Amino acid sequence: MVAFHKAHGKEGTIMVTQVEDPSKYGVVVADENNKIERFVEKPKEYISNKINAGLYLFNTTMIDRIEAKPTSIERIIFPQMAAENQIYQMVLPGYWMDIGQPHDYLTGQTLHLSQLRKDAPADLASGDHIKGNVMVAASATIDPTAVVGPNVVVGENCSIGPGVKI
Repeated sequence: MVAFHKAHGKEGTIMVTQVEDPSKYGVVVADENNKIERFVEKPKEYISNKINAGLYLFNTTMIDRIEAKPTSIERIIFPQMAAENQIYQMVLPGYWMDIGQPHDYLTGQTLHLSQLRKDAPADLASGDHIKGNVMVAASATIDPTAVVGPNVVVGENCSIGPGVKI
């Protein structure tokens, strides 16, 4: 993303992702060079299948655009930047999921663990007490009689006791 941002030389880059149903989101409309032309909130008709993935890269000059009052960069600043040809999109090279709701966060966690199984299986835990895709922090402890998984993340300094099933 940094290389892409430096190559176009403008003030901002937004990571976008393609979705099947763009009508649920605000969409990003860009030209063939990825220069963002405009943003359209929840379009009724198809105009783009790319949405803001929530990852941004800006030059420090962008700070000067934000007034000292509550300001939505997505609704106010980004459209200004687009009108001034100062913002580009980069398509996310990977998977993306909206995790704004607790059940979506859990689904996203499962998606991430599944991707790790494909791309970096050594990052997942293994052993007789591990079932499926499980990630365990180095500082965590799991009793050998506990059963963990599938689709579980055990965080830093957590301790899983005897006979526990997660």
